[in-house]
Amino acid sequence: MLARISKIFRPAVFQGKNQSGNYFEGWFYKLVDESRKNVCAFIPGIYIDKNEQNSHAFIQMLDNPRHDSSYLHFPLEQFEASNRNLYIKIGDNIFTDRMLSISLKTDHGPIAGTVKFDGLNPWPVSILSPGIMGWYAYVPFMECYHGVVSLDHRLHGSLELHDRTIDFSKGRGYIEKDWGKSFPSAYLWIQSNHFQKIGTSLMVSVAKIPWLSGSFRGFIIGLLTDGTLHRFTTYNGAQLNFLKIDDATVHLEVQNRNYKLSLAAKRTTGGILHAPYKTKMQRVSETLNSTVDIQLIRHNASSDKLVFEGQGAAAGLDVNGKLEEIIG
Repeated sequence: MLARISKIFRPAVFQGKNQSGNYFEGWFYKLVDESRKNVCAFIPGIYIDKNEQNSHAFIQMLDNPRHDSSYLHFPLEQFEASNRNLYIKIGDNIFTDRMLSISLKTDHGPIAGTVKFDGLNPWPVSILSPGIMGWYAYVPFMECYHGVVSLDHRLHGSLELHDRTIDFSKGRGYIEKDWGKSFPSAYLWIQSNHFQKIGTSLMVSVAKIPWLSGSFRGFIIGLLTDGTLHRFTTYNGAQLNFLKIDDATVHLEVQNRNYKLSLAAKRTTGGILHAPYKTKMQRVSETLNSTVDIQLIRHNASSDKLVFEGQGAAAGLDVNGKLEEIIG
């Protein structure tokens, strides 16, 4: 119990020691070069199934300009992780909160190199709100937990990616993670830290959340700008005014006591990744080439003031599941 509580305050580290039966844990590393033309993501993780033969470690890779994707299986014995700090080793590949080092062979060609990170901006952790999950982090029966390791940071280094060399120096990165029993039956995810003003980062998650004998629509939305993280979440009393999704665009508006955030994200062609569900890893589509237009307005009884307006490029967008369960 003490070990579990201590890890609650370190959501970035490996949470799954001694887990059996349906369980997954994965970290999402997004890399964008200075030109914003080269965007890729690496997802190291572990999937544990009731049938031991299906359990494995994995590394997924998404190369956005070409929509190439890879899902590489590794034996569980090749997965190493620390529950003290963020350190994941799968085969010859290492992922931490300071760097990633890749040596892979995929159907699209080899991937190799090292990219280092600095200037990380983690989601704040406190006793009342130990990370992005808020007080829900203390609940032991959640279907899926979420963590944001860094909303925005600098990159240094390069990768040999299939048939080209990409220099990520002066680029920007983002790191988050998920763990638990299953992804939600319906969810929306949007992320960009490539606005005109460097240091601005947006993260949006809306999902159907099983709860006791029922369920609810939960959301976690954070906008980092000018050094301030504006948080709109189910647990801090914010209100999701509407969420509309069609074939071209995602529209959303959320507000709390002091601010209102509106956004419109463009749906674009994506690549295939695999998401963990209760019975297997299922194919889902995700793009890293969306754009998202946002407005942040400070409101009060007498007047509204525009605090921030901009368009995020190289945006991640993931819309999957039974969307009627979360739209409205």
